[in-house]
Amino acid sequence: MNSTHGTAQDPRLVDALGAGDSSVRLQAALAAGTRPDGGLVDVLVERCAVEPDFFVRDMLTWALTRLPAEVTVPRLREELRSGRAQARSQALHTLSKIGDRGVWPAITRSLLHDADDEVARSAWRAAVVLVPAGEEQGLAVDLAAQFGRGDRHVQLSLSRALVTLGDVIEPVLRAGVASADPVVRAHARATQRLLLDPDAGWEPAVDEAKRIVALGADGVRRADR
Repeated sequence: MNSTHGTAQDPRLVDALGAGDSSVRLQAALAAGTRPDGGLVDVLVERCAVEPDFFVRDMLTWALTRLPAEVTVPRLREELRSGRAQARSQALHTLSKIGDRGVWPAITRSLLHDADDEVARSAWRAAVVLVPAGEEQGLAVDLAAQFGRGDRHVQLSLSRALVTLGDVIEPVLRAGVASADPVVRAHARATQRLLLDPDAGWEPAVDEAKRIVALGADGVRRADR
């Protein structure tokens, strides 16, 4: 493939990034980051979209963060519209690592509510890093609308993202705790406890929240005393 950015690609490095052996791909990604070359931006981004190994993906992200933001950010923004879930997820992850707040308009509501859990989780993490001052409340509302989504891993990701926003999330937590849906109530209450005591741990917070929800309104009143 011909790159549209920077200098000519090293064909040996390009081949190594697509090698069958994950250790070879890892070394190639390390080499790409050690000797940053804008000519590799397309290859690195496209490899992120299909790379099956977590550690290689992480190294690819690092390699991309070593390139100038004016080269990587426009290309990563293009990936946010990709039909491949991993492409969207990895682009979001890399953008969160770059930290360019000018990307915020590209973190759309459709990404925050993406049907693919990994894309949504990456969008949540990117959003709380990139959200401009004054827009945290609106983001909190958007995130809290997904209380009860997914398994414990997904719910923990959502709670951690919300807690990152700080005390601004208190109104949406109160609304969640008052929900008619017991799963939403338990998730909101667990998030509430995580906000109050980040060191308490997620599993105990979830278990305690479920116990309180199971007890009903009387149990909530007793627990809050």
